[in-house]
Amino acid sequence: MTDGCEETREAGCIDEQIAVALEGRRSFYDLLAALYFRPLTAEQIDRFAVFDWSCYAEVNERFAAGANDVQRYLRKRNTGTRQELAVDFTGSFGGTSTWEGRYAVPYESVFTSEDGLMCQESYHEVHALFRESGVARAEGYDYPDDHLSFMFEYLGVLSDRMEGGVRCGAWEEVLNWAETSARFVDEHVLSWFDDFKGVALRLVRTRFYRGFLGITEGFLRFDRELLDDVADVARLRAAECVSGLAEAM
Repeated sequence: MTDGCEETREAGCIDEQIAVALEGRRSFYDLLAALYFRPLTAEQIDRFAVFDWSCYAEVNERFAAGANDVQRYLRKRNTGTRQELAVDFTGSFGGTSTWEGRYAVPYESVFTSEDGLMCQESYHEVHALFRESGVARAEGYDYPDDHLSFMFEYLGVLSDRMEGGVRCGAWEEVLNWAETSARFVDEHVLSWFDDFKGVALRLVRTRFYRGFLGITEGFLRFDRELLDDVADVARLRAAECVSGLAEAM
């Protein structure tokens, strides 16, 4: 009896850790979505300057190196920092500058279509996936659905769904959203992010955005591992539920 209670407590601790991790995952994807959407406000820059990176210290080396770049840049911020970052954002991610004729605009279609154009096949695939998941862009935002910011927001929404499933024991749903998220990261983000980052690094001028490109890459790699872990636990818990039902019958 004691062993069974200990196993139950251990499982409860693991489940709570997963729920907390998924909550943090949602928050970080929201942060990245804001970063790639438009130039930062002075208030956002101030928040980044006091952001506690210590809880992400063990993510991976790429993430840590990027966080160091961001911190070192913001230690020297001044009254011209917002303008400097706005110019850097517009030139790099806003598409006003090019490197060897290539843009670093954060659209999947630009990096996966043969002619490097927007609203190509990847856009239609992402749009269809959003609809299937019951997710849509808010009115008033004209960017195509395969903009990196919208895709990060989508992953955050799925993270919310997974967290809710963990907390109420809906493990089949958790498994479904974990697998959906993993496929999306593989097929619609990691499939082109390295190419995007390579062009962007040729264009960005500030250590801040160089750092965040590294942070993004590091987080995406970490996230794939997290999603695999969540899926593994969800399969185990779902199997346990089925076994428990069979015994009860």
